[in-house]
Amino acid sequence: MQKFLMETHAPTGAAPNFVPSEAEILLPYRPESAGRARRFVRDTLAEWGLGRLIDSGVLITSELVTNAAKTGCRQQMTVSVRHVSQGAVRIAVRDGSCILPVLIRASVDEECHRGLALVDRLTRGRWGATVEPAGKVVHADLTIAR
Repeated sequence: MQKFLMETHAPTGAAPNFVPSEAEILLPYRPESAGRARRFVRDTLAEWGLGRLIDSGVLITSELVTNAAKTGCRQQMTVSVRHVSQGAVRIAVRDGSCILPVLIRASVDEECHRGLALVDRLTRGRWGATVEPAGKVVHADLTIAR
């Protein structure tokens, strides 16, 4: 398991004690990668003193990694956590598929199609996807309570 920690520059107007950070991990497209990704996000948020975000962050990570694993790609996926501002943390999963996720409102009796709806609810609609030349990145932003 590879884990990379990178320091970045503070955004304009950031408080003097704001220390932006980024961490990422490369994972294979295997079922056990979801568990490794959840541990990585849990440990990273705890290390940054963001314990209140752990439950939501772990659940979001599980959904995004599970969706990435279903793409059938053979390369590695990247899971990252980074401060996008003084008040938000972004969890992102980069995979090798250009197919964008679609938010589906599942009916009461359906047993699937609830993952992105859960991500949407936990982030208050602050999630999205970007197509890249060799795949996509799906991200979800969590607000840091003041």
